[in-house]
Amino acid sequence: MAKNIITRESDYNQWYLDVIKAAQLADYSPVRGCMVIRPTGYALWEAIQQDLDARFKATGHTNAYFPLLIPVSFLQKEAEHVEGFAMECAVVTHSGLEQGEDGNLKTKGELAEPLIVRPTSETVIGHMYSQWIQSYRDLPVLINQWANVMRWELRTRMFLRTSEFLWQEGHTAHETAEEAEEETLRMLDVYADFVQDFLAIPVVKGRKTESEKFPGADTTYCIEALMQDGKALQAGTSHNLGQNFARAFEISFLGRDNQQHLCWTTSWGVSTRLIGALIMTHSDDEGLVLPPRVAPVVCAIVPIYRKDEEKEQVLEACRQMLRNLCGDSAVEQAQRRLGSQEQLAVFFGEGHRRQVVLDLRDSKPVDKHFYWEQRGVPFRLEVGPRDVEKKACVLKNRLNREKEFLQQDDLSTEWLQEKLEAMQAELFERAQRRTEEWTTTVETYDQLKEALANRSGFIRCWFNPGVENEKKIKDETKGTVRCIPLEQPGGQGACVFSGEPADQQVLFAIAY
Repeated sequence: MAKNIITRESDYNQWYLDVIKAAQLADYSPVRGCMVIRPTGYALWEAIQQDLDARFKATGHTNAYFPLLIPVSFLQKEAEHVEGFAMECAVVTHSGLEQGEDGNLKTKGELAEPLIVRPTSETVIGHMYSQWIQSYRDLPVLINQWANVMRWELRTRMFLRTSEFLWQEGHTAHETAEEAEEETLRMLDVYADFVQDFLAIPVVKGRKTESEKFPGADTTYCIEALMQDGKALQAGTSHNLGQNFARAFEISFLGRDNQQHLCWTTSWGVSTRLIGALIMTHSDDEGLVLPPRVAPVVCAIVPIYRKDEEKEQVLEACRQMLRNLCGDSAVEQAQRRLGSQEQLAVFFGEGHRRQVVLDLRDSKPVDKHFYWEQRGVPFRLEVGPRDVEKKACVLKNRLNREKEFLQQDDLSTEWLQEKLEAMQAELFERAQRRTEEWTTTVETYDQLKEALANRSGFIRCWFNPGVENEKKIKDETKGTVRCIPLEQPGGQGACVFSGEPADQQVLFAIAY
């Protein structure tokens, strides 16, 4: 058991923070509520960006960038939107600083109109779309931006909820309501496929209730995931904004009938919260566990020797194993790029993201094992003097901690790729089984309260959503309707709260 990580059973919240610290994913910022994403943590975000960006472009979207600062008047144009975000806004009121008589800095140059540090960009993008769109021939507009946003949070937790965080936000404009709805659901499917395929996290696709939807949207769709402690986490959202923002910002076009029409718009996004989901879905009491498709380092080669005369033959065997896995050319490029650094990191497979690392540090083998294990590296290869004589090596699996004895000549790019894909599938299947086991169906309000009190995961029941009913249930149980699943059993049942006929089931849970 890792000494620097408390167990999940003892204190799940502290375990989560311990894993982040041990893996060096992030650190606290001098600004309360913000975080510094360290290189290993940012490598995870880069992997998420790279894969998602390719999926966006495959569906016809292009990237752009919009300003960080938004006039207050923009937010006021859409009533639901301002009500939903006003309490979270960080506001810029002055244009500079000057030195006061006491020698301390003070503000100067009060702005004629305060500016908001973007909590989301519907308003400023709506303003620009109103200038860019003139005719139906200009539609659809399919734009995404990768950016940071600020929402002034009182209670923060790294990756899950911070005042500043990184995300992508897609914003599209369409000719018809049907096209906008199709786009909203298409992007929901893109998110669900990505999270399940790339991050190995099973999700439920659904629709938010009126009280839980995005401020200013007609409809909000979401993907919900279940963490190891039985809490739900919203992993992504896709919003059909109807004509609400088009009306507020006059986003109109000359239609095929030669008449003016308002556009139908959508927005959708995921954030660095996905890294929190990764940690809480897959990691264990020893530290971080990463699905191979997102892992920055997929395999670490650890030489083991005691005497100087053993060192060179062990290292030569390790270098040959590195060549077997990554190819001669990739190893030579890494040697030229990195020189005599203590970790020789060689790109593995297609692209320049995932790596195999030869650990050349002058550290004890046990310290190296501890180091790579806590960083979630899927596989570790160990070679000692006896292994060199036998042309053998030992493979250690991060997921099940098993050892496998191999011949060095058996190692190849294809062999490691097969190992990685098998682990990826196993991680998803393990999380899927847990989600299924932790999804229960209840018929009465007492059963719902008992299940929520025990944090029993997803709780499925017949329910008639309503602002007042949902508020009462949240006040009494802390549980919320996570979504109305898109997959429904059909027919009718009795509402778990009122007993009246209900024609849809919902998922309740305690959520992050």
